[in-house]
Amino acid sequence: MKVSIVVPCFNEEAAIPLFFQEVEKYRGTYTFEYLFIDDGSKDQTLPVIKELANAYDSVRFVSFSRNFGKEAALYAGLQAATGDLVTVMDVDLQDPPELLPEMIERILTSDVDCIGTRRSTRKGEPVIRSFFAKKFYQLINRISDTEMVDGARDFRLMTRQMVNAVLELTEYNRFSKGLFSWVGFKTEYISYENRERVAGETSWSFWKLLSYSIDGIINFSDAPLTLAALIGALSCIGSGIAILFIIVRALLFGDPTSGWPSMVSITLFIGGIQLLCLGIIGKYIGKIFHETKRRPIYIIRETEKMKPHQIDSH
Repeated sequence: MKVSIVVPCFNEEAAIPLFFQEVEKYRGTYTFEYLFIDDGSKDQTLPVIKELANAYDSVRFVSFSRNFGKEAALYAGLQAATGDLVTVMDVDLQDPPELLPEMIERILTSDVDCIGTRRSTRKGEPVIRSFFAKKFYQLINRISDTEMVDGARDFRLMTRQMVNAVLELTEYNRFSKGLFSWVGFKTEYISYENRERVAGETSWSFWKLLSYSIDGIINFSDAPLTLAALIGALSCIGSGIAILFIIVRALLFGDPTSGWPSMVSITLFIGGIQLLCLGIIGKYIGKIFHETKRRPIYIIRETEKMKPHQIDSH
C-alpha cells in the first residue's frame, strides 16, 4: 500500500527537514511517497528538497517556473501522485502527522472515501481572522449548494477514485476546499486543536485570506449576482415611488424649492449602488475571462527526473 504525501512549499527551507523527520516517525509498514511542490520559492527551499530527494528514493519534487499559488501546487501534487491513497499536508506541521496512522486505518477498514481533518479550536490565531473565518463558513453554507465544514483543513486522506475525480475538474480558478466537497464521496472528519508553525512565517496575510474567501464565494455561488439584481430592482422601484410622490405633491401643494445637499446625497447613494453592482458583475466576468484564455494552471521548471531547461506546463 503506497501513500502519497503532497506538500506545497513556498519559502519553507527551515520547515522541510523538520517535517520530513516528523512524518517518517509514522511510516509504519506503509510505503510513503513524498511530493514536495516548490511554488517558486525565493529562499533555499528547492536546494533543501533536492538534498532530500538525493538521499531518499521516496522523495520526489516538482518545481514551478514562478509562484503560481497554493491551489496550483495542490493540483500539481495530485497529478504527480502515484499512491493508492493520497494526502495533502502543510509543511509547517500545523497538520498533525500523528493522525496519519489513524486516518489510514479508518479509510482501509470502512467504506469511506476520504478522512478529513478539522480544527476544533482556533487558539493562537488572531481574533479578527478567526471571526471572519467563522463568518465565511456561515455565509458560504447559506448561499452555496456545496457544503463546507467550518475549520476543515486541506489535510485529508483520499482514495485514488476521489483523487481522479478531483483531477477531472480542470478549471483555472480553483478553490480546493469547495472542490473536495463538490465531487462528493463519503467523508469523515477527525478533530484536533490548532497548532502553531514549527518554523518560518506564513505567507497568508489577512487580505490574502479575504481575497481567497471572496474567490470561494464566487466559484461556488451566484448569490452575489442575485443580490446585485435585487438591489437594482429595489432601486428602480424606490425611484419610481419617489417620482410619483414628487408629482402628486407638486400637483396638490405646488413645487417647493429643493435643497442641493439632499440631491447630491441621493445621487452619490445611487451611484454607489451602481458601482457595487458593477463590481460584483465584474468579478464574475473576470473569472470567465481567465477561464476562456485557457492558460496553464502552472508551469514546471524542474522535477527530480527533468532538467531545468525542459519546461513543461499543465
